[in-house]
Amino acid sequence: MSPRSGATATDLPALIGQALREEGITGAVWAVVHPEGYTSGAAGLSNAVTNTPMTEDQRVQVGSVGKVVLAIGILRLVTEEHLSLETPVAEILPQVALDNPWNASDPVRVKHLLAHTAGLEHSRFWQVFSLSPKPDTPLVAAVTGDPTLRHVQTRPGSRYAYSNIGYALLGMVIESVTQQRYEAFLDEQVLKPLGMDSSTFHFVTQSGPHADTRLAMGHFENGAAQPAIPTYLRAAGQFTTTAADMARFSQFLLGHGAIDGRPFVAPDLMAALGEPRDTDAALAGLPIGHGLALVGRDRHGAYGWCHPGTTYGFVAMLCVFRDSGKAFFIGTNTDSETADYDRLNRLLIGALGPAPLPEAATAAAPTDVQLWEGLYVATPKAMSRLAWIDDALNAVRVRWDGRQLHIQPMQSKTRILDPVGGYRFRAPGRSGASHVLLLSPEGTPQFSDGLRTYERVPLLYIAARWLSMAAGLLGLCGIVVTGVARALMRRLRRSDPSFLPLLGTLSLLIPVPLFAAQSFLQLGDPTAASLALATVTAALPVCLSLGLVAQLRQGIRGTYPIFNTLAIVAALQWFAWLTVEGLVPFRLWL
Repeated sequence: MSPRSGATATDLPALIGQALREEGITGAVWAVVHPEGYTSGAAGLSNAVTNTPMTEDQRVQVGSVGKVVLAIGILRLVTEEHLSLETPVAEILPQVALDNPWNASDPVRVKHLLAHTAGLEHSRFWQVFSLSPKPDTPLVAAVTGDPTLRHVQTRPGSRYAYSNIGYALLGMVIESVTQQRYEAFLDEQVLKPLGMDSSTFHFVTQSGPHADTRLAMGHFENGAAQPAIPTYLRAAGQFTTTAADMARFSQFLLGHGAIDGRPFVAPDLMAALGEPRDTDAALAGLPIGHGLALVGRDRHGAYGWCHPGTTYGFVAMLCVFRDSGKAFFIGTNTDSETADYDRLNRLLIGALGPAPLPEAATAAAPTDVQLWEGLYVATPKAMSRLAWIDDALNAVRVRWDGRQLHIQPMQSKTRILDPVGGYRFRAPGRSGASHVLLLSPEGTPQFSDGLRTYERVPLLYIAARWLSMAAGLLGLCGIVVTGVARALMRRLRRSDPSFLPLLGTLSLLIPVPLFAAQSFLQLGDPTAASLALATVTAALPVCLSLGLVAQLRQGIRGTYPIFNTLAIVAALQWFAWLTVEGLVPFRLWL
């Protein structure tokens, strides 16, 4: 069924129920808001293990959708003049030293944290996948330790870069300003005035002596149940709510910041909730991107302010269409890598029928577009420690065919964009501009879709990584082939130059069964598996180096010595580069 097929709220239970079954999603609750009020519904199961049906008043967890509510809490404090959007974060949180190369002219301000333009990275493994935090673990524990965690990668305000770390800092801002835990402030000073009585920022789970019986169970693929667990970055994604409460919240977002006729958030702040401002892409004329709380999205023929959310076992989406006075919320209790969640969004937009966008007409592109052709990498990085891997495996090629712009990611389908005026382009399925071509202050070509910025790099930058990685992998394979062959011929001795390289290479398999035996939620903890991974990746370059020394001492005349030397050198150069980049030893808990 197409988004404009005329589905109504009455049709939704059957349509969403069918979608849940076909996509392997356990259950869902939703609300559809229109000027006259709202309707809500439920489908599927709240618990696949007990086969309990989902009900309309079921509580669900919504992950990053909670950021929108937290942002309203910050804007409430701004409205009451307890702080300003322009306030430097360092003035509020002097205990958190941000490494900002632009600090003298462009300090990280409160507005940058709200709009994800502070230049901070997304998160680290240990902040997301850990069983160590408790419900009352101080927020500061998420941002202390490794100083690179607080490094500002790009000039604050210039580029969007989604950051859970940034919203953890906002939780600390609330606590510093109000002198109470952010959960208590938001529950009392935001949720209560909004009438969201079934929602909370406090930790809620489905298991244990204080289990919440209204909270749906979270699930992963194949109905695997997953109770909620505490997280270091809870200010960025710990929020429990209902469809009815999110409908009330949506109604507030559709207004001008008043509750029962009394000002709550200043109207000018409400107008900036989903409008990108001051970023390079916005200044270049791209209308979509992140505002102070929501993302301007051009999807399925309609423009709305939206925010997705994912947490352990749950996926959610909130969208408001201010021009039509309409909105929708949907929360599902399955976090699946294969499900098409956008299918649910299409159904809700179809039932809601927000004002459609007229499609922007194509226009002649500037004559110098071909100057942007080349290879690009994302900047800033979501995880700075994985920058080498990200650049090697996720480079994007830009090509101009004289009429259309081709965006060719390494791991997904090519998108062909039509010019719509200036340096702006429209992707298929979008009504208006979805991408814009830019130049950095240094004159480097860039392009942005409002939520990601890519910068052109020389071919050698990418080719060197590809060649290094390919040679390294071939070298490791050669070491295994040579070593195993000599072992089968009973020629492998401890003094053999192949012995230590083979031992080091095969040791990479040791962490595999250890990781298989533990929960993936411990991925960022210093467990036997992660410690083994760090140990074997640290030991391998040493084994390779000792093997190379042994081979050079014995000489490299003959087929075997030459092949073995080349294999060791090929593997060693790759691991040497990864060591310089901080990837070896590979430590998940940092």
